[in-house]
Amino acid sequence: MNYNVLFTADATKDLEELYEYIYLNDVPGKADLVLDRIEKKINELNNFPERGIYPKELLALGIKEFREVFFKPYRIIYRIIKKDIYIMLIVDGRRDMQTLLGRRLLES
Repeated sequence: MNYNVLFTADATKDLEELYEYIYLNDVPGKADLVLDRIEKKINELNNFPERGIYPKELLALGIKEFREVFFKPYRIIYRIIKKDIYIMLIVDGRRDMQTLLGRRLLES
């Protein structure tokens, strides 16, 4: 079964900011490589979106409506609604995830 993958405005902004940061602060070509790998991970969700795990910070609160996959250290957090996969957040997992998840997913 194929699902539709949709990006929220926040996730699109996350990806743009991540690309720009790597482009400006790392070796040439690294931003393109990271972007390609993240896009590959996201595209893999089309056929089996349930393969992602529940984010541990949300699971500790009993919340199971979001899942995540990784391209370490990056976390791609998404939500499945019927045949749509909503990419909610793309973030470096070394950040303060508890605060970020609370602000971006639970307060909206």
